[in-house]
Amino acid sequence: MGRLSRRAFALAALSTLTSASGAAAEPAPGPRWRRTGEMRGVWLATVSNRDWPSKPGLGVVQQKAELIAHLDRAAGDRLNAVMFQVRPTADALWPSPYEPWSQYLTGTQGKDPGWDPLGTAVTEAHGRGLELHAWFNPYRIANHTDPTKLVASHPARQHPEWVVTYGGKLYYNPGLPEVRAFVEKAILDAVKKYPVDAVHFDDYFYPYPVAGQTFDDDAAFQRYGGGFASRADWRRDNIDKLIRETRAAVRRIRPGTQFGVSPFGVWRNIATDARGSDTRAGVQSYDDNYADTRKWVRESWIDYIVPQLYWNIGLAVADYAKLVPWWAEVAKGSRTRLYLGEALYKAGDPAQPAAWQDPAELSRHLTLAREYPQARGHVFFAARELTTDKIGAMARVVADHYQKPVRTPR
Repeated sequence: MGRLSRRAFALAALSTLTSASGAAAEPAPGPRWRRTGEMRGVWLATVSNRDWPSKPGLGVVQQKAELIAHLDRAAGDRLNAVMFQVRPTADALWPSPYEPWSQYLTGTQGKDPGWDPLGTAVTEAHGRGLELHAWFNPYRIANHTDPTKLVASHPARQHPEWVVTYGGKLYYNPGLPEVRAFVEKAILDAVKKYPVDAVHFDDYFYPYPVAGQTFDDDAAFQRYGGGFASRADWRRDNIDKLIRETRAAVRRIRPGTQFGVSPFGVWRNIATDARGSDTRAGVQSYDDNYADTRKWVRESWIDYIVPQLYWNIGLAVADYAKLVPWWAEVAKGSRTRLYLGEALYKAGDPAQPAAWQDPAELSRHLTLAREYPQARGHVFFAARELTTDKIGAMARVVADHYQKPVRTPR
């Protein structure tokens, strides 16, 4: 499919949803399936040049061409949203007054690439009938531990007291109110400048546990944690504040823009908490990232959630077929839309279980999810695999489920 105007996209979607002939855009749904739109998204990661640009230091023309090729592929597969990573490591893919230009563009942090990737992405995505969700990583500063490698003007160098070294990386300390205020200000600059369709956070709040290492926030806890029963409760409250404040600010600045989060797919295992999922995952977002994602959904603090359900159907420790109904029940009765994060990157990877060598595994995920009315769509990780589609898993999804374009849910 070539370029699709917003009007043409809307008309095609409306035709799909209201066709008098009863023709469906997908295989016939179960009797409980009711939708007025469906999320069909893809993550476009820039950290470490994972998806785009293919390497740092490319010329403007080539960078633009690669970006547009990703958007063309998404539109051609009849997706309707791109989650574009615009703040991968406390930097920016737009001219920010608060943070340096990303090194993933030019190879040198702080160097002007000569164009505006976020502004271009918004315009080009909208021209293809795609939503552009600006994806921000709140607290990661660098994938190394040497502050002198950061540009001299970097806020982390100007405020070394904000920084925690952990697991071979540098992070902003979520327990400092001044850090939270700065992170929100840096993110909201993009919301003020561009008509992004959503602000999107991934799963990195407090960092994932690293064996034998401690995230040193003692001083912050001593100063601010006195009213909490435990450090864990205080950490969760820090992340709760980030979520609530960000959403409120986004709504104030650009009311039509959504706020969504894509957390680790397991909130808590049932062995830890009777409200948890029937899983035995080694990581639980509530306990390890200090992200109470279940509460955010139940309290309708976020507009949408995309739990990363990066496991196959039937996997003993974390079965996709058990996690979908668990998340559907969590979302039931809330105002938070549930989308499901899909591990396209695992399809055809020989290091993965046998299920991922079957091109039909992902398509089966979408078929299963249709049985749960709270599941309003899927987001695929990630754009590079959308292009390569090693074993045709995405082609199978498109053929089985994405025969016609649809709007995202509203």
